[in-house]
Amino acid sequence: MFPKAEDTSSVGNTNQTFVENGHGDHQYIKSEANTAVDGGENADASDGFSMKSVLWHGGSVYDAWFSCASNQVAQVLLTLPYSFSQLGMLSGVILQIFYGVLGSWTAYLISVLYVEYRSRKEKEGNVNFKNHVIQWFEVLDGLLGKYWKIAGLGFNCTFLLFGSVIQLIGCASNIYYVNDRLDKRTWTYIFGACCATTVFIPSFHNYRIWSFLGLGMTTYTAWYLTVAALVHGQDAGVTHSAPNKMVLYFTGATNILYTFGGHAVTVEIMHAMWKPQKFKSIYLLATLYVFTLTLPSAAAMYWAFGDQLLNHSNAFALLPKTKFRDGAVILMLIHQFITFGFACTPLYFVWEKTIGMHDTKSIFLRALIRLPVVIPIWFLAIIFPFFGPINSAVGALLVTFTVYVIPSAAHMMTYRKASARKNAAEKPPFFMPSWTAMYVVNVFIVVWVLIVGFGLGGWASIDNFIQQIDTFGLFAKCYQCPKLRPSLPPPDLSPSLAPASQYAA
Repeated sequence: MFPKAEDTSSVGNTNQTFVENGHGDHQYIKSEANTAVDGGENADASDGFSMKSVLWHGGSVYDAWFSCASNQVAQVLLTLPYSFSQLGMLSGVILQIFYGVLGSWTAYLISVLYVEYRSRKEKEGNVNFKNHVIQWFEVLDGLLGKYWKIAGLGFNCTFLLFGSVIQLIGCASNIYYVNDRLDKRTWTYIFGACCATTVFIPSFHNYRIWSFLGLGMTTYTAWYLTVAALVHGQDAGVTHSAPNKMVLYFTGATNILYTFGGHAVTVEIMHAMWKPQKFKSIYLLATLYVFTLTLPSAAAMYWAFGDQLLNHSNAFALLPKTKFRDGAVILMLIHQFITFGFACTPLYFVWEKTIGMHDTKSIFLRALIRLPVVIPIWFLAIIFPFFGPINSAVGALLVTFTVYVIPSAAHMMTYRKASARKNAAEKPPFFMPSWTAMYVVNVFIVVWVLIVGFGLGGWASIDNFIQQIDTFGLFAKCYQCPKLRPSLPPPDLSPSLAPASQYAA
């Protein structure tokens, strides 16, 4: 599958660096110094001081942190107050912290398996990864075989497909609160075309400036929601009745599970790093920052509006129209465009590999062959415009397996033999006393997520999703739009009431 390698140095070797190729990816080379050599898309990038290098050539731990944090919290920031109205304040806070920790742990497992896979491949001495982006399903294939590959490929691609759909739905939902002269379906058409331009971004390596800007935009939006809700104060007669229905409770819980399950792109982000072995704690650090955005904003919105949020899955809907709100909407739109690219780029890679064009160096040819990936995303966003409920459904049916169950089970299977544990590229972290402790944690995650996330969450989310279809229908033109006030009836001009002069002979 891969061409012969000119160098077989190990991932764990500290005296090695990366050379980037035209695809924006890396290959290991031996080096006496621990510095990253950037071959880049032009020679000027290698000095590390060109403007192109600063804006376009990312591969540091900081780039990875920005990518993880930016990708983790986008449109879901606007649906978390809705989840709090289903869960209640206490459950909302506890579940955010709980699933944030679980998500950080499984992201760590994915990073360990990536390093293990790459280490084993390089020890074989007959492969390199020039012009090839390693993906999660390939890691599973190399470590556990084709059946794991099929499972990883199926769940990962389907999740990323609907993750892209959710971003597109979010774009249409948000812009409507700035300009309601067009319905949300029409806005979906427009933003589908805009988001299709992500086909020109080669890989995660090239999201440096976008990740930085995206996180800044989301930070503004989160604190706008917090401050605006506190300044607005509690509505007269506001009620906080949650939790009062099991269906709503587990729907909200699954949306939070979805929130901290954004690491379906972990392997691609790691592959874009100069030293991917440094990724291990990055996702946790990103999650800690995300907590500073999601917890205050969701809590403040629920405190101010309470049960009203049950009928407004987008937090913008309840805030008065001001220049600050419009600014937050515009910034969130730009960030959703970036997050659409994050979710779609792995799908682009899979499609390129499927048709045998993954190693092309032409950015325009690559963009052209990627376009068919966007079409089904566009179509699905028009069919299911249910901003909010679709998050929970995707979380229960796809995120549960993609980023919780499969990584935990794969880690246990990879190191089930004593020889594998002895020769592991990465040993258990310092806070884990033994391999047995890791197995206990992994088994707990698998059992919990299957029962609570997939079982109860799936039941609640699908039930809620069906209710949305029954209420609004498929292809809903303007989901949860405020109903227009009915116009006054036309004057009755029947002959019996009309002036006699009008009917005089």
